[in-house]
Amino acid sequence: MIRVAAVGDIHMGPDSQGLLRPAFETLPDCADLLLLAGDLTRHGTPEEARVVAREVRDLPVPVVAVLGNHDHHDEQPEKVTALLQDAGVRVLEGEGTVVECAGTRVGIAGTKGFGGGFVGRSAGEFGEPIMKEFVRTTRRSADSLHAALKELSDEGCAARVALTHFSPVADTLAGEPLEIHPFLGSYLLAEAIDTAGADLAVHGHAHLGSEHGMTAGGVRVRNVAQPVIRRAFNVYRLGAA
Repeated sequence: MIRVAAVGDIHMGPDSQGLLRPAFETLPDCADLLLLAGDLTRHGTPEEARVVAREVRDLPVPVVAVLGNHDHHDEQPEKVTALLQDAGVRVLEGEGTVVECAGTRVGIAGTKGFGGGFVGRSAGEFGEPIMKEFVRTTRRSADSLHAALKELSDEGCAARVALTHFSPVADTLAGEPLEIHPFLGSYLLAEAIDTAGADLAVHGHAHLGSEHGMTAGGVRVRNVAQPVIRRAFNVYRLGAA
């Protein structure tokens, strides 16, 4: 059995240094790896990224992350990524990684994702160039997630996890105003997950949403935004005990 700890939307800044570290140091007792589902900072500044890096540095379990929209706000995602990577975090964007844990190989495919909405109420690649680019941004993200998951299927992984910031399903947005659903995720991410295959999908972003959801293909989806799970992390189990 593989124990996956996950949290997103921790929104750390200089005044929150050390807030999560005590809980993270208990991870070896309850989890085999930690997934960070984006919005790790408040405004995406290097100063805030250093706070996150200190929070997760030298943890005794593998840490894998994607960035969120907040982590892009200061337009320095490359610096945020580099600071996290220097602390030992594997930061994914349209790629996968394999971690050894619980005596087996676990594959994680990650991308920030983007918006666009869900089946029956989604944006299309039609009209103005800026509208087309909005949808194409999500499609490129979904395509990269699909490719990464497919590649992991050839790596002999016992389990595969899709890690995003934006949601792949509307289920986990229950509680959010319907008017903003198109800005919280896209069905294209779910299509990528279902066609490539995964054992679990984890995302954040929807602070007023719900934890539990499922893709049309039956993949479990979990919204791990901290305002939703209300703790330092939640743990999900993959495989038979």
